[in-house]
Amino acid sequence: MSTQSPAAGTLTMYSTAWCGYCRRLKSQLDREGIAVDVIDIEHDEDAAVYVMQVNGGNQTVPTVVFPDGTAATNPSIAEVRQRLSA
Repeated sequence: MSTQSPAAGTLTMYSTAWCGYCRRLKSQLDREGIAVDVIDIEHDEDAAVYVMQVNGGNQTVPTVVFPDGTAATNPSIAEVRQRLSA
């Protein structure tokens, strides 16, 4: 089983279908014109393992991985914009 992080240079959001915070952030990203790869951790075991690794053993979503490889759990759209412009 691979637990590698997403490809460098991409913005990735780990999500679930039932997560309201995930839907809100995805909608905000869409409005801002920010492209994001969305991965449902309930349909991707490796993704679920990765999310647990970066969240102290918890499957907390949304977990966003930035192009530089850093991750944030439930970031605001302002934080996403700031980290993408850094």
